[in-house]
Amino acid sequence: MVEQQTLQLDTVFHALGDATRRHMLRQLANGEQTVSQLAEPFAMSLAAASKHIKSLEKAGLIRRQVRGRTHICRLEPGPLASASEWLGFYQRFWTGRLDDLERLMRETPPATQTSRPKGK
Repeated sequence: MVEQQTLQLDTVFHALGDATRRHMLRQLANGEQTVSQLAEPFAMSLAAASKHIKSLEKAGLIRRQVRGRTHICRLEPGPLASASEWLGFYQRFWTGRLDDLERLMRETPPATQTSRPKGK
């Protein structure tokens, strides 16, 4: 079970590791789009766009439905929730560390300036 979750999370982060795929996901957050619509903002062929979409599909981040000759894609947010949960641990970690630093800075009196002799 843990290995399967780890593998899925690895696949999700791999898919999210590419700016083109992240942009495609952002587009899909606004609703269904065709492969052509997803490829449009980029200087890429439909074959190249399809490779990106397959990576997103493999990660479970999108679903593709074929309607005639048109491929319609839609966002599947479930795997993003898993990635967000994983990242949440580190967000809590760093928030705690920064809170500790802030507390330490408030508790530590400011350093007094010492005057240096001129010429040194």
